[in-house]
Amino acid sequence: MTVHVVGHSNPDTDSVTSAISFAALLQAQGQDAQPCMQCGADGLNPETKVVLERFGLPTPAEISDAAGKQLALVDFSDLAQGPANLGEAEVVAVVDHHKIGDVTTNSPILFRAEPVGCTGTVLNKMYKEAGVAIPQNVAGGMLAAILSDTVNFKSPTCTAEDKAAVADLKGVAGVTDTDELFMDMLKAKSAVAGVPAKDLLFRDYKDFDMKGNKVGIGQLELATIDQVADVRADLIAAMEAVKAEGRHSVLLMLTDVVKEGTDLVVLSDDPALIEGAFSGKLENSSMWIDGMMSRKKQTVPNLQNAFGC
Repeated sequence: MTVHVVGHSNPDTDSVTSAISFAALLQAQGQDAQPCMQCGADGLNPETKVVLERFGLPTPAEISDAAGKQLALVDFSDLAQGPANLGEAEVVAVVDHHKIGDVTTNSPILFRAEPVGCTGTVLNKMYKEAGVAIPQNVAGGMLAAILSDTVNFKSPTCTAEDKAAVADLKGVAGVTDTDELFMDMLKAKSAVAGVPAKDLLFRDYKDFDMKGNKVGIGQLELATIDQVADVRADLIAAMEAVKAEGRHSVLLMLTDVVKEGTDLVVLSDDPALIEGAFSGKLENSSMWIDGMMSRKKQTVPNLQNAFGC
């Protein structure tokens, strides 16, 4: 039976390239595995398109319904972030770098989650441990994912292991200038001109269960916050529409990579709770948080504490 290797919904570069690289590792070990993604009508985000084109990686097959399939999950372990009917699939493996989610299994599986900045870093270790050489194009995708997830080592999620993995992978991928690669990715990631506001909101978006409350968190990494000045009202309108679908709160992190901080835009049933989570004060539905770069390490944990998770 084919193992469908898939990352989270609204996939980022790590989610897509990890599906490709883990499927390649499984194939090298004699398993029938297929990289997949769950993108919907909007397809890949601009950064991931640049990465796949640069390294000649094929676009994974799309998957929308998991029922009856064997799945290996990469870059997530939350039911809410998986394809439809994930509970009716057989999950056979998880490789991740986030908090442990609510996916459960009936039998023991390979479950590997490490406190590093990127799933690509974990997979780099797994290739080494298996004694399997990483194909050049796959190494390029893994390298790009680590640079993206760690914001070129600026994110507080970045570890010495991520930097070591980049040093390994750049040689295999034939990349001499990782700063140049990161800037090409950032140009694509931060492009907003002509993009509908809802697409921008969902470019890098995840839903979380906070003690029975559905909370959505999106993030746009930008060279400067001014890039979204003209579409700010449209972004808030898109957030209002998404919140009206039954969410307690919707947050959008407008992250300035150069200034290394985030303009956090918030729509919530309980704004005071969000303010308390970040020790700030909302003005016109937003607040600047200096040093905030990571949803995983700086946004989600604060909210979980505030909600009493």
